[in-house]
Amino acid sequence: MTDLSPSEDIGGALIARLAARVAEARKLRGLSRRVLSEMSGVSPRYLAQLEAGEGNISVLLLQRVASALDLQIEALLAEGMPMDHEAERITTLFRQAPPQVQQQVCGLLAPQNPKVMRAGRICLIGLRGAGKSTLGRMAGEALGIPFVELNHDIEADTDMPLAEVMAFYGEDGYRKLEAEALERASAKHDKMILAVAGGIVAQPDTYARLLERFHTVWIKTSPAEHMQRVRGQGDLRPMEGNPAAMAHLKTLLESRIPLYQKAEAQVNTTNRAVRSSANDLLAVIAKHRFLDGAK
Repeated sequence: MTDLSPSEDIGGALIARLAARVAEARKLRGLSRRVLSEMSGVSPRYLAQLEAGEGNISVLLLQRVASALDLQIEALLAEGMPMDHEAERITTLFRQAPPQVQQQVCGLLAPQNPKVMRAGRICLIGLRGAGKSTLGRMAGEALGIPFVELNHDIEADTDMPLAEVMAFYGEDGYRKLEAEALERASAKHDKMILAVAGGIVAQPDTYARLLERFHTVWIKTSPAEHMQRVRGQGDLRPMEGNPAAMAHLKTLLESRIPLYQKAEAQVNTTNRAVRSSANDLLAVIAKHRFLDGAK
């Protein structure tokens, strides 16, 4: 007796799974093979072969069968348990709903199993100069997942540098663009590391959605290092016209600490080399299993 090759084993398992799911879906809907044949345009004989695991059906014909059963074709082929009929209906309704309705649904479901909602998506929060961009980029490269800076996404979407965005749209307009960019990022990526502006935590609705959809890590450092790093980036705005800049920075950080503490984890970069801080971030991601369960 000749052993099957791995590809033949996989193919046989796929055909058997497909046969069982087509038969089960047809019976759940109370359809005879003849009725399913009329609905799908696939002959009863071909359907009988398909349900017996003897048919090598084409993708186009399988799509007809799936549509007649009111299923996505993926539900017939997926390795895991397929969604039942009601779950398929809910999925279709969700896809067709406007973004605000989708947000409401996600808000209702997230508390039931928040880890599933956040799985694979990591967001770095904290004041500017803490190291979010540098560490996020390094961690993304190490883990092989995308790194996104939300402000860069806003610049790409508006086709303006951030300074012009702020001047043209004002603070309120920028916050609206920020919320929209967050929606785009969470919709586009199942796995990612995101870096956001320090003030996003002061926007209750946007921050609530961020905490709902992302595992969060507070990247923190001392006020002195915040100031030094911002200066090192060539941005003197925190010092312009503000002789008490350090006092202002300390007050701002103090006021936001309760908000930043909502993060699931922290990485302190004070007096740490960049590579050491990047390793700290990777260790936090592994310890908390932030990538577990992601697609």
